[in-house]
Amino acid sequence: MARYTGPKSKIARKFGEAIFGADKVLSKKNYPPGQHGQNKRRKTSEYGMQLAEKQKAKYTYGVLERQFRNLFDKASRTKGITGVVLLQLLEARLDNVVYRLGIAPTRSAARQLVSHRHIVVDGKVVNIPSFSVKPGQIVGVREKSKSLENITDSLAGFNHSKYPWIEWDEASKSGKLLHLPEREDIPENIKEQLIVELYSKQ
Repeated sequence: MARYTGPKSKIARKFGEAIFGADKVLSKKNYPPGQHGQNKRRKTSEYGMQLAEKQKAKYTYGVLERQFRNLFDKASRTKGITGVVLLQLLEARLDNVVYRLGIAPTRSAARQLVSHRHIVVDGKVVNIPSFSVKPGQIVGVREKSKSLENITDSLAGFNHSKYPWIEWDEASKSGKLLHLPEREDIPENIKEQLIVELYSKQ
């Protein structure tokens, strides 16, 4: 299954949330797309709710089905609460860390920066968006990419203190992953327990 590249407002309206960031269409039409979108919706089944939550998480983090399944399998084998560990694994992806550091305005832009070799981890270029950043590792902008307009624009006025698990160094344009985030620090509105319930049935 290919990564979704269609209209993001349509997906955001489906979930009733701006999962890709500020959304002008969603603010005007906060109901699902389609001719029956404004009508009262029939009650979604338990399975439907669980599936929708998984889709929301996949769209939010820009992860393909197979990657998501692999992350879930890893989370279920890791000590801790499976749903929380799953979110922590998603948060530790390099593209997400680049986004959280403010180097890119969206996760999709962060994926592009990583793929185009603008990002370094501990001083070495890493061009795999799904690369898992470990606590203590330093993620930064490659020296020759520091003056790129889209990076400087994204960083301008970005509030780095809002993510307590990351430490930003302005001089070197890099950030250290101090530790994996606690569940209450992850701002995404995802009911991870529904995803765990969905996979436990399969």
